[in-house]
Amino acid sequence: MARFGFLSTYPPTRCGLATFTQSLSAAMVLPSDDAFVVRAMDGSEADAPRGKRGMPVVPMLNGDPTSISAAVRMLNSADVAVVQHEYGIYGGPDGDEVLAILARLDVPAVVVLHTVLAHPTPGQKRVLEEVVRLASAVVVMTETARNNLQTSYRVDTSAVRVIPHGVHPINTLPPLPHPERPIVLTWGLIGPGKGIEWGIQAFGMLQDLTLRPRYRVLGQTHPKVLANDGDVYRDRLLATVNKLGLAGSVTIDGRYLDAAGLARNILAADIVLLPYDSRIQVTSGVLAEAVAAGKPVVATAFPHATELLATGAGIVVPHEDPSAIAEALRTILTDPVAAAEMAQIARRIGRESTWPEVGQRFRSLALRLRATVAA
Repeated sequence: MARFGFLSTYPPTRCGLATFTQSLSAAMVLPSDDAFVVRAMDGSEADAPRGKRGMPVVPMLNGDPTSISAAVRMLNSADVAVVQHEYGIYGGPDGDEVLAILARLDVPAVVVLHTVLAHPTPGQKRVLEEVVRLASAVVVMTETARNNLQTSYRVDTSAVRVIPHGVHPINTLPPLPHPERPIVLTWGLIGPGKGIEWGIQAFGMLQDLTLRPRYRVLGQTHPKVLANDGDVYRDRLLATVNKLGLAGSVTIDGRYLDAAGLARNILAADIVLLPYDSRIQVTSGVLAEAVAAGKPVVATAFPHATELLATGAGIVVPHEDPSAIAEALRTILTDPVAAAEMAQIARRIGRESTWPEVGQRFRSLALRLRATVAA
């Protein structure tokens, strides 16, 4: 039996770290264990409900010293704390409030780094170096992230481990009925930087195919984007669809689906397209899930895609280049042998990164830290 404390955003917050922590805690914590979540949140968010299996979820308000002190006391009641790090989820410049939390922990801390920039600002560099120094163990999810740590930061990397982003097995679920026309899917929270406009433009170049593909964009506008700018980006995408005469080929679905609904849409897709503008993203849960589902992927050359698709599970294209996207999609859509080979490679990779497997690796790491302290 062990007691684990998790520090992160957490549902009902809708972001990648929240769903990551929900999945990790479910995979890592056994029924005989005790566990809780300290949910990092700002003042605009409501209190969270109790977590899976009744796991307590305790709010921590960024910028509130009383709330932060209570969170530290709670985390110190665990055997091991598992802390998600991303600059944008904690208070202070570059999220430096997390440093005061880590410095006050009396228990071992496993820190998961979701962003490791190759060219950080001085503030970002200072914060991440201190996070690594205060951690008992550090987890990154790609070799690119570990290489960035080694080359761009003054840190001891001896405690750094690479554990891939977990994925939920979905191939046993029944997919949605598959229409005659092939489906290319992009999903996730929507906002500027997702590069969906390049995907739409690429589809304008594929209308000569005998079986014209359909492009399905699935996901709500990111809550922070919605609060600041409304649906301006989504409206701009719809205007592009209409301007190019693609209303019969491109669908932008604003629903936030539950895990089963999303899984069925992924299984119904023929290709996953990730046309992101980012050139620095070292971890993408959407990419990991797409590959694990056995789907050929077309992605721009952000670091995680460059690393993972080098296996042959998809095609990497230049950023902001609809012609290159169209060419890659055309290759997969018109060459069933190549598409099948990509899918086979993707499925093989996916078997190594299911949440049960990833959760066990995190659990083993945490228990080794606990044993070290006990000794």
